[in-house]
Amino acid sequence: MIRRIDLRGTAADSAVPVDYRAAVPRAEFDVEAAIHVVRPICDAVRDRGVEAITEFAARFDGVTQEGPDGIVVPPAALERALELLDPGVRAGLEESIRRLRVTCAAELEGDVVTDLGPGARVTHRMVPVGRVGLYVPGGLAPLVSSVLMNVVPAQVAGVESIALTSSPRKEPFETFGSGLPHPTIMAACALLGVEEVYAVGGAQAIAMFAYGAGPCRRVDLVTGPGNIYTVTAKRILKGIVGIDSEAGPTEIAILADDTAVASHVAADLISQAEHDPLAASVLVTPSESLAAEVEAELDKQVSATRHVERIRTSLGGRQSAIVMVDDVEQGLDVVNAYAAEHLEIQTEGAAELAARVRNAGAVFVGGYTPVSLGDYCAGSNHVLPTAGCACHSSGLSVRSFLKAMHVVDYTRDALAEVADHVVTLAEAEDLPGHGAAVRVRFED
Repeated sequence: MIRRIDLRGTAADSAVPVDYRAAVPRAEFDVEAAIHVVRPICDAVRDRGVEAITEFAARFDGVTQEGPDGIVVPPAALERALELLDPGVRAGLEESIRRLRVTCAAELEGDVVTDLGPGARVTHRMVPVGRVGLYVPGGLAPLVSSVLMNVVPAQVAGVESIALTSSPRKEPFETFGSGLPHPTIMAACALLGVEEVYAVGGAQAIAMFAYGAGPCRRVDLVTGPGNIYTVTAKRILKGIVGIDSEAGPTEIAILADDTAVASHVAADLISQAEHDPLAASVLVTPSESLAAEVEAELDKQVSATRHVERIRTSLGGRQSAIVMVDDVEQGLDVVNAYAAEHLEIQTEGAAELAARVRNAGAVFVGGYTPVSLGDYCAGSNHVLPTAGCACHSSGLSVRSFLKAMHVVDYTRDALAEVADHVVTLAEAEDLPGHGAAVRVRFED
């Protein structure tokens, strides 16, 4: 079911070193190839607004949305969804929200004031984004947890205007008919006090946020995961609107040795494989016995899962593998090069090893910290960089919804102290007007 890649004997100090990032391939996720499909959708929303959005809803989602307000989720539907929410699901959401608020509040940065001399002050000021559009996938799985992961950090950051959208469903919900997002997604919006909710999915949702359409005013920033079409729309519209990232299919890497429990490792690989046929599940280990036991566990556990075909496709794809290494040290080099969205460390001395990880969206330490915990209730955020982008990018956090702004405040005497330097540097750049703007202040 899952292939093996043998990297033993290829460490950096060996006679035949290998580029580990290239050695562990990822799924084909060609955003450029989708541009010719997505650009006309974005242009249509820009030019025709809600009319185009409702046409795409009929074509792609099989639902009919009437008039400019047809894309709006009524407040009554949100409240009704919350009333009908399973008490156990509500309790889980409330605890997830509580934990995420705690970590977001701890990450919130205050202003930093630097006095560079008498009358010379620079303030590093953190300012929340004014209006954000949050995208929540509703395709293969209704990702209600993504409502929390988007909304809570935005609220803690102090964003004043929050709009959220998710795909309309063909199946009717209660007395409200079809054309609404999944009930659990709507219930989570109500639980968090998000009142501006739209039933729009796909590339047209990103374009709606970027350009504005009907009742939806344009936003400053769009966040949230999605499929290749929403990711492509983000690439096309980046600059017109801010984006968090171009997130691709989900991925997990597990660095494990003989101390790991094979059934746990296999379950964790399956947990990400069930997201998407393109999801990547990678085990990196020096242990032949663990590799064999995990293969046996995968054969046993996959057949007992609900989404068997999806999982088998993912585990059997080029993006998934058991990677054999000489030792844990080489394994650490491999996972750092791979830069996984999710990285589990299930080894002896896991905490020490985790402290040496440079590249990962999030690191899960030890045998009792599975990625599933982070997906829901760890207090961390699960909107993370994929496709190796963890080597230069971070996951969604309260910082994603803040902008840094320098506020410069100098008196006349403070300016006079550096005036000659400003004039000299301006002349060096052949920008005499810059120097003149300083000199004129002292001509009297």
